[in-house]
Amino acid sequence: MRLHLIDNGFFKLDGGAMFGVVPKSIWEKLNPPDNNNLCNWATRSLLVEEGNSLTLIDTGIGTKQDAKFYSYYYLNGKGTLKKSLKNVGFTSKDISDVFLTHLHFDHVGGAVSRNGELLEPTFQNARYWTHQSHWNWAINPNPREKASFLKENILPLQESGQLEFVNTSSKPIFEFICMDGHTEKMMLPKLNYKGRIIVFVSDLLPCTGHIPLPYIMAYDVRPLITMDEKKALLHSAASEKWVLVFQHDPIHECCTVKFSEKGVVVDEIFELSDLG
Repeated sequence: MRLHLIDNGFFKLDGGAMFGVVPKSIWEKLNPPDNNNLCNWATRSLLVEEGNSLTLIDTGIGTKQDAKFYSYYYLNGKGTLKKSLKNVGFTSKDISDVFLTHLHFDHVGGAVSRNGELLEPTFQNARYWTHQSHWNWAINPNPREKASFLKENILPLQESGQLEFVNTSSKPIFEFICMDGHTEKMMLPKLNYKGRIIVFVSDLLPCTGHIPLPYIMAYDVRPLITMDEKKALLHSAASEKWVLVFQHDPIHECCTVKFSEKGVVVDEIFELSDLG
């Protein structure tokens, strides 16, 4: 197996929303905001090479939305999905599977592209994996999440016949952990890699600054469940020396955690490539 982090660029979100009840005087030291109170966040994907399969985990925001939509999120950085795949020697045609942790726009937007007036799956040879319960949640969104579940990002996957459900079809090449705090049935991929357990933590832990238990996004639909899920995952990660891979941390790719008098805290911070 080989793993590659895919740089899809950066976007901005309100710092208060990203850190919930944590006061700005504290969180601004973790990710300094601009004059509009917006913080910069990465939109990384993880590419998994295993045998004859090439699985892309999440796809970033994509490029098919209009200028008004993108004006809300201040896209920046040099990385794009297409360019970053090329940098590791692949094109969209090479992807055999796309595993979607959940269907919020910053995770699934790149899964569908615009071809003239048509919306088509970006990865024409791939199966797209989601969770049945999360799919049902996304296509009938609650008012809180409606702006995050965009039909143009998800319905073309079903219409193309490329959509698969992990709980009703044969599973992809790796395990995953289901979480219900951020949204219904978000899936965190869990892989065995070079003798280590790797967990792609998606929106359970957007960055290293979210490791303390009370640091929970205002976007989460069930924040107390998120807290319990974080506690359980971090306990396992500290006990078993898991490597946590961050999707949104603007600086840090990976870390391990350890037990301390203050609870579970960051231990080592490093890049995925440091694993050899």
